[in-house]
Amino acid sequence: MIRYECDRCGMSLGPNDAHRFIVKLEIYAAAGHIELTDRSTEEGSTLEGVLETLASSDPNDVEDQTYRAFRFDVCDRCRREVLQHPLG
Repeated sequence: MIRYECDRCGMSLGPNDAHRFIVKLEIYAAAGHIELTDRSTEEGSTLEGVLETLASSDPNDVEDQTYRAFRFDVCDRCRREVLQHPLG
């Protein structure tokens, strides 16, 4: 049996509780389009450099710098607080 509780205050919530809300948070890099020019591809520095950096990096660090998604269950009181101050 799945048990739901508010991820902010710990209040017990039912699966079909009218006072259970879901908060989704996505964090991702705001970098725009990376343009590869003939010069950069001839040099090989752009793509190869990125691939070398990725190969030697911790996957969690790479993911933290590119994209993370979170999902939280919250009660009605905490929903109102999140709406008032989304970043805490």
